[in-house]
Amino acid sequence: MKIKDSVVIITGASSGIGAATARAASAAGARVVLAARREDRVRELADQLDRALGVRCDVTDPAQVAALGQATLDAFGRVDVLINNAGQGVQAGVEQLSLDDFRGILELNLVAPLSTMQAVLPVMRLQGSGAIVNVSSGTTFADVPGTGGYVASKIALERLSAVARNELEGTGIVVSTMIPFATSTEFLSSIRAGRADAETMTAGAVFDEPERVAEAILELVESGEPQLDLVPSAYGGTR
Repeated sequence: MKIKDSVVIITGASSGIGAATARAASAAGARVVLAARREDRVRELADQLDRALGVRCDVTDPAQVAALGQATLDAFGRVDVLINNAGQGVQAGVEQLSLDDFRGILELNLVAPLSTMQAVLPVMRLQGSGAIVNVSSGTTFADVPGTGGYVASKIALERLSAVARNELEGTGIVVSTMIPFATSTEFLSSIRAGRADAETMTAGAVFDEPERVAEAILELVESGEPQLDLVPSAYGGTR
């Protein structure tokens, strides 16, 4: 899928990887729809970009997801790319992990991407083309204590993506998974629970800039490969 002139929906676009991807896609000639709960941020960023639209959207609310899809069609007439970037972390041992926190993480990191995929797939089928990138996490490469809830949500997203890719073979729609490593974003400050433990665990780590991840996401859209990771080889990745 070529980025230039395509219509790209990006969730979690108010900061970090999502905002960086919006900027990169716009610079590459795409028409960008920025979706996030923080409406002021996505509208401000959209105003800075060419042919961009900012839409308030809580991706855990099916009605708002449907409205996001309709707003995209109303503005640009099609949907070529969906980048499921919205997500949140949680840090707690299996024995201490709150079931409410776990359900919340699953809702945002797993159920919401399925919801947004279901919202755009009918349009993509009519078009005979489309690209979906689901953003996972390098934490899925290891069994680090305290990450069980978060990793479970992201591993499930990776498998969901792989199955969807197989189901959509021959339709012109490609589903891929992006696996970043530690990235300089608001992730740690917005963690659902266990922020202090997460900050301790990542102390001293070398973080990628979100622009590097954005570049990799657009590379994945254009290549259509099943998966791309930015995980160093020392941790089991390809970098």
